[in-house]
Amino acid sequence: MSAALASAAIREGTGAGWRAYLSALAVAAGAILLLFHHDAADIAAMWWHSSTFNHCLLIPPIIAWLVWQRLPQLRELAPAAWPPGLLVVGAGALGWLLGEASGVDFARHLGLLLMLQGAVVAILGKAVARGIAFPLAYAFFLVPVGEEIVPAMQTLTAQIAAFLLGLSDVPAHLEGIFITTGVGYFEVAEACAGVKFLIAMVAFGALVANVCFRSWRRRIVFMAAAIIVPILANGVRAWGTIYIAELSGSTKVAAGFDHVVYGGIFFAIVIALLLGIGWRFFDRGVDDPWFDPAALPTNRPAPLAYIAAAAIALVSVPPLWAGAVSAAGTQAVPGAIAMPAPPGWRLIPSNGEWRPHFAGADRLAMARYRDGQGREVDLAIALFARQSEGRELVGFGQGAVAPEGRWAWTADAPAPPDGRAERIASHGLERQVVSFYRVGDIVTGSGVAVKLETLKVRLLGGPQRAVAVLASGRSRPAIDDFLAALGPVAPIADRAAGLE
Repeated sequence: MSAALASAAIREGTGAGWRAYLSALAVAAGAILLLFHHDAADIAAMWWHSSTFNHCLLIPPIIAWLVWQRLPQLRELAPAAWPPGLLVVGAGALGWLLGEASGVDFARHLGLLLMLQGAVVAILGKAVARGIAFPLAYAFFLVPVGEEIVPAMQTLTAQIAAFLLGLSDVPAHLEGIFITTGVGYFEVAEACAGVKFLIAMVAFGALVANVCFRSWRRRIVFMAAAIIVPILANGVRAWGTIYIAELSGSTKVAAGFDHVVYGGIFFAIVIALLLGIGWRFFDRGVDDPWFDPAALPTNRPAPLAYIAAAAIALVSVPPLWAGAVSAAGTQAVPGAIAMPAPPGWRLIPSNGEWRPHFAGADRLAMARYRDGQGREVDLAIALFARQSEGRELVGFGQGAVAPEGRWAWTADAPAPPDGRAERIASHGLERQVVSFYRVGDIVTGSGVAVKLETLKVRLLGGPQRAVAVLASGRSRPAIDDFLAALGPVAPIADRAAGLE
């Protein structure tokens, strides 16, 4: 009887209680967004300007709709501030700091989301968080991530297309992401990798799996199909484009076909097919409740004001720490980079055939050298006085080739000590590029090592400069001889950064 009376009392006071808790949540969330407004603005800009993440603009209204669907059950719950929820806030703050220190955008963006999610859990409590668990989890799709798999998807799409061409009795030669047939030369460009549709389909599949299925087995099967089918479909689309070119004898006809198909018709059919197959297996009724309020664990309410204040205090620490360490280790940028003069090689005018891409670099210098045998090598030095958002030494689109540029990556090549090597191609031309990165106290060719060393100096202090040294040419022996004459990379990079 006493439990029933308590429940009735909670329901009668639910409206007033919810207003106080939602007000506290609005204050905490507003403070988080204000402190990290640069990251929030960057995320929103990616949603708006990048076609890969345009679908993210639909995620906030979808989350609101998912919460609205659960309102009948939520009204039977009483919010109660829960201190363990601050652990999620703290994890998000730490994740943001690690992302800021290492220059990993994804970690910062994910950290911001975790701080907001943690504020919901800490302020509204265990029962409410469990009730809106899926809308909270679905918010992970707000984080713009996935472009990193573009090279892998380009390669996989090319392999699928080449395999299907073989089954279609069309002679084709595959090299990396380039396919050569009797009618012409085809490149699986970044825009043709299918990543945009795959990312959107994963978000769509997760929504359908929750809204239309109750069985976890059926959810898993549908999600697997939502991942596998777009990948295979994109390979079929690439094959169809090349096959049309073979039948018509013209790459222009195939390009026009591809633009029409890739504009949405083909993948609209894929979505319809996926839903049509899954329709008969939907097992959630229209009126099925989303959760049982009586079955959710509750917690003893903590002082609301203290929890909200603690959340705001936690998220204030990382930006203060990062700002103090960065200011102490940043050096002035030199006026220009003096290019080295390796013995046996002389400077000659550059023909502009190749140029690396380092968006946001404070300095980027290029020079071309020729030795006594007539061999030529290009040298590029990129300097970042301090890495930050959009100004990273290693990241998507940074390095030997520019996104959607003239040159495209084809394969890795044997790496020299403390460096990396790769093959690049452009409409029948081939080059090799050897890259070295100077960060903190190391020289490396590993992107992971760059991130870890950047993390160390950004957290614990040290020189904030980051330098890339790249040598490129048509002949790998020429590149190796040039690097031997050039000498150790570390002093060259430090001299370019003004740290002699």
